[in-house]
Amino acid sequence: MDSAELRTALRNAGLSQYQAEAYVALLQLGAASATELADACAVPTARIYDVLRDLEANGYIETYEQDSLHARACNPETVMEDLKNRANQLDEAASEIETRWQEPAVDRHMLSIVKRFETVFGRAEELIRDATSEVQVSVTPEQLEALRPALSRAHENGALVKVSLHPEQGDTLDSVDKRLFEGVATEVRRRTLPTPFIAIVDRTGTCFAPHANSVNQYGVLVDDYTMTYVFHWYFQTALWEVWDVIYCTQSNEPPIIYSDIRNFVQDAKPLLDEGKRIVTNIVGHETESGESVEFTGELTDLYYTAVSTPNDSLSFSELAGQVCLTVETEDETYSVGGWGAVLEEVEANRITIEVIS
Repeated sequence: MDSAELRTALRNAGLSQYQAEAYVALLQLGAASATELADACAVPTARIYDVLRDLEANGYIETYEQDSLHARACNPETVMEDLKNRANQLDEAASEIETRWQEPAVDRHMLSIVKRFETVFGRAEELIRDATSEVQVSVTPEQLEALRPALSRAHENGALVKVSLHPEQGDTLDSVDKRLFEGVATEVRRRTLPTPFIAIVDRTGTCFAPHANSVNQYGVLVDDYTMTYVFHWYFQTALWEVWDVIYCTQSNEPPIIYSDIRNFVQDAKPLLDEGKRIVTNIVGHETESGESVEFTGELTDLYYTAVSTPNDSLSFSELAGQVCLTVETEDETYSVGGWGAVLEEVEANRITIEVIS
């Protein structure tokens, strides 16, 4: 770096043009009187004293009297430390600019489009860690392992964790170590085709990214109840319902817990048809007031508008229309709907079969 480049660098670091000129000249001279220094650089004699005073205030030089005002450069350690700090600050600013360009903040926006998969995955980890009701994820074994701490926390929080496991492009899932699921998943199903990454958390948050070989690489972050419902249906019909169960901790005996009313109806209808008595616990909220509600009562009726002719085993898609439960407690009779209920009195977040008799 020549003197001109050094002066430019010092100006970029915050020195004025005259300050940079005087400091570089003083480094070469070692020590000089004010007038000698003015003669050696491009600083007018009338300005040299003000320039020296400012450089001294910033720790670059020190002045002393010797018949006239003289100056010499200080030990450069202070200057070097200052320049390094400025350089680090500029480097951090550059990184932050890149990050903010690539990762729009997830705040009150209902929908954010991002460029990096890491942004989607990081947001999914945050949401899953705080989940208390339900988590639905579509992941590869490697992604599942990376999400293990967050899924374990959700599992400990009491959330039902549904994992749709799929291979990377060109791989298979012929053999899967079931220990991978212990303590992190309620149920796991195996899909044989590469699939987008998706995490749906507590009916409000969705993180989505196409699979690695997709033509367009982007990510979608959703913070909206209604829009998340759309992703929920995609997950249930394309990534869950038609694929084989390879791991399940759900018991066939009460208590049996459901986060989706349609899965509950699939199991409860045959029991009611047999004349069984079913006692359920409902956790949700009132559709009019939004207030939380919990009650336990007997399931007395099921209503659903099947989109095809009902048979002995209702598929999830056949229950795409309205689904309603009638639950009688000792004091009251409730109509109970599922996610997005508007006609029923209660929207159920969690349905538990407590008694079958």
